[in-house]
Amino acid sequence: MDMQGKSALVTGGASGLGAETARRLAQAGAKVAVLDVNLEAAEQLAAEIGGIACGCNITDTSSVQQALHAAREAHGPARILLNCAGVGGAKRLVGRDGAPMPLEDFSRIVGINLIGTFNAIRLVAAEMVASEPLEDGERGVIVMTSSAAAFDGQVGQEAYAASKGGLNALTLPLARDLAQFGVRVMTIAPGLFLTPLLYKLPEEVQQSLASSIPFPKRLGKADEFARLAQHVVENLSLNGEVIRLDGALRLPPR
Repeated sequence: MDMQGKSALVTGGASGLGAETARRLAQAGAKVAVLDVNLEAAEQLAAEIGGIACGCNITDTSSVQQALHAAREAHGPARILLNCAGVGGAKRLVGRDGAPMPLEDFSRIVGINLIGTFNAIRLVAAEMVASEPLEDGERGVIVMTSSAAAFDGQVGQEAYAASKGGLNALTLPLARDLAQFGVRVMTIAPGLFLTPLLYKLPEEVQQSLASSIPFPKRLGKADEFARLAQHVVENLSLNGEVIRLDGALRLPPR
């Protein structure tokens, strides 16, 4: 898809991978709506890239609908959806005190990362399907953000790995379901990237993490994720697949 003048929505777009992706899409000519629970940060980024900001909780249907309506009013029907909203978290199944992991901890992460992403997709896809087809019959592109943990979940990552593994499993059936309408679905699974969470770690810890990556022997850069997201949107033949973006990293048990 040629992004010039197309309406793009980026969930979790106010920080980290989402923010850099929003910048990249705007540079490529897309009209970007930055969706985030942190409205102030979303407004700052939107002002920087010439887009609009929408306060949005992806687990709340009415919140997503309001954001989608605002984006449609400003930029026209959604053509591109980048799902970058998500949360992390690690907790052992059975703690040192012998207590089982609270079910609420598992439900929260799966609820945001998996169910919340699906909620945004189902609502935006309905708008894409109702739109007029573009060149080659394409109506839209949907990209999800998974993780290397979906393949190599570490100790304590049961909830996170399950939520991201669910996105991987969704990719092909969603692509098949929407193929008849000319809507593509892809997933990117990044490894260890320099995000706000990792920036807070001491330099020696960052270097230790980087040393586990075969090549390049450094943490991933947000722009590398954003550039891949741009390519996915622009390459019509990419559909129904999960792309690992991890420098050949395979996470150890711990």
